Amino acid sequence: MKLTVCVGSACHLKGAPHVMEQLQELIAQKDPSGQIELAASFCTGNCQKGVCVTLDGEIFSVTPDTTASFFDTEVLSRL
Repeated sequence: MKLTVCVGSACHLKGAPHVMEQLQELIAQKDPSGQIELAASFCTGNCQKGVCVTLDGEIFSVTPDTTASFFDTEVLSRL
């Protein structure tokens, strides 16, 4: 499963570094089998929506405050 975080300027200003850091920690804790691939990308064209996170081609808007719930709800349910 591929999880990609936009690190373009707008997403960076909205907290992309914090989202990326939290996702790295969550993956380390909750994905011991290594099924989740985390990557960064530049602008996905959805700048108005916050930090854009793409999960298997589907785009989500995530904030540093919603990262853990996004991970539990969307990511873990697909493992």
